[in-house]
Amino acid sequence: MQRATDCALKHGFVRVLYSINVGNVPAVINRVNSSMLCRKYTVLPPPRDKEEKAMLDSMLRVDHAGEYGANRIYAGQMAVLGRTQSGPLIQNMWDQEKTHLQKFNEILGENRVRPTVMLPLWNIAGFLLGASTALLGKEGAMACTVAVEESISEHYNSQIRALMEADPDRYTELLQLIKEFRDDEMEHHDTGLEHDAESVPGYIILKTLIQAGCKAAIYISQRI
Repeated sequence: MQRATDCALKHGFVRVLYSINVGNVPAVINRVNSSMLCRKYTVLPPPRDKEEKAMLDSMLRVDHAGEYGANRIYAGQMAVLGRTQSGPLIQNMWDQEKTHLQKFNEILGENRVRPTVMLPLWNIAGFLLGASTALLGKEGAMACTVAVEESISEHYNSQIRALMEADPDRYTELLQLIKEFRDDEMEHHDTGLEHDAESVPGYIILKTLIQAGCKAAIYISQRI
């Protein structure tokens, strides 16, 4: 136990003051997952080879791009609807997306993964998509949210399946992160439905077009 607590403190997983006497170690240390105690990484394990490095880089790159695009969409929506009754609702979802993006920014930096070269385009396209659908009213903005968040959730689910098939123990932290973010996206999706997304004229057509764009963006961001 002494070795485990030393290792936990050394690598920053537990930050508490305690006596050297093992018997006085606070209960919080005893609750630390033993599988994480001596890991020097936060989310990603060191890649075993070039193939795993390429796989993880591609996965992180597209996830970062998706969260970046979602942030720009919500920014566009807020530019149009920020001062309406829908403003606080949109802002709340946007704040969660900001947290997602910040985390992926950290992970990319820690693992020296470059973002997609398409970010300047996603910056403009995301904002325009958010603003243009918001011009249709709250229902248009919610329809956009449903379409985008459903696409992102499905993409995260595909990554979860791939990691589970590959080595769930090796990717425990990454799986936990993706599942958490997936759940947030599904919450946004459900919020959109609860706030009349399906009542916007041409809902099915609008949703289909937006999701086609999302699939294209995912495909491109994974590769460049």
